[in-house]
Amino acid sequence: MECCILEINMKIAYGTMMTAVMALNSLIIPAGFAVVKTVTSAPVKADNLKGTITISGAWALYPMAVKWSEEFKKIHPNVRIDISAGGAGKGMADALAGVVDVGMVSREVTAGEIKKGAWWVSVTKDAVVPVVSENNPHLKTLLARGVNRDTFVNIWITEKVATWGQVAGTDDSTAINVYTRSDSCGAAETWAKYLGKTQEDLAGVGVFGDPGLANAVRKDNLGIGYNNVNFVYDPKTKKAIEGVKILPVDLNGNGKIDTDEEFYSKREDLLKAIGVGKYPSPPARNLHFVCKARPTKKEVAMFLKWVLTDGQKFAPDAGYICLADKKLKAELKKLDGK
Repeated sequence: MECCILEINMKIAYGTMMTAVMALNSLIIPAGFAVVKTVTSAPVKADNLKGTITISGAWALYPMAVKWSEEFKKIHPNVRIDISAGGAGKGMADALAGVVDVGMVSREVTAGEIKKGAWWVSVTKDAVVPVVSENNPHLKTLLARGVNRDTFVNIWITEKVATWGQVAGTDDSTAINVYTRSDSCGAAETWAKYLGKTQEDLAGVGVFGDPGLANAVRKDNLGIGYNNVNFVYDPKTKKAIEGVKILPVDLNGNGKIDTDEEFYSKREDLLKAIGVGKYPSPPARNLHFVCKARPTKKEVAMFLKWVLTDGQKFAPDAGYICLADKKLKAELKKLDGK
């Protein structure tokens, strides 16, 4: 990365950590920054499984991985789990280089990565959503009208839509301040795929990490960006974080947000919409754990198996969607080498 990695060992619960991240309204996270968590939950019972599991990568999976790690530690207190966030690109690179046992990847695994030995299992599902400042001068109109896919294409790809008047249907010539991600990440790749392109095609000022991009939009009344679901909802209230509003997607293109398109006020409503397919895929997507090869370390294999079985019950409360039973069975077969 461009800057040195700042390592922070935290002994705080997931909810507290996420609230703290979102509360840093003045923070723009610089390139190269990685949040690191070493899970050290108090032992619940004696267990002979021991060892260390190292995980890095996608911001999208970071909160879920922290929760899973905390719960796994309760069953296997002698297993140390170190987790760092830094983007899907970092997770993939670290996994392929053998720097970590598991890479968190929030986009599709490419054919080139498979040729290099990437082995993966899908573990949960979430989505990327467009965001604006709650102080946007056209917010009321934007929430009522929504924005269709073609307009998003013309904001981030062709740059033909450059003013807020063009988005809101007024004569306002105020320029849109477009933000994107500076790091190689699943959120940007997924958002770009929704628009028919790749991350490299996205216009805008690059900002590192999900917290950084959310904060950039929060501080800019004329800004627009995109974030993973769990970085725009407060983990306690499960409502949108202060200062940021999800920009509704006008799915049928009729120039207004109909009743069946309004599912953003609460996290659980959006997750339900993703689960039943109302919110399109992409930008909804599966999230993956990637290894250099099918894991042979006992503690890693047992952790992945637990995630695909008992660990799934922790996904909804953490703001994610459980994989379908058929998908889980398929992933378990991959883990067993079948």
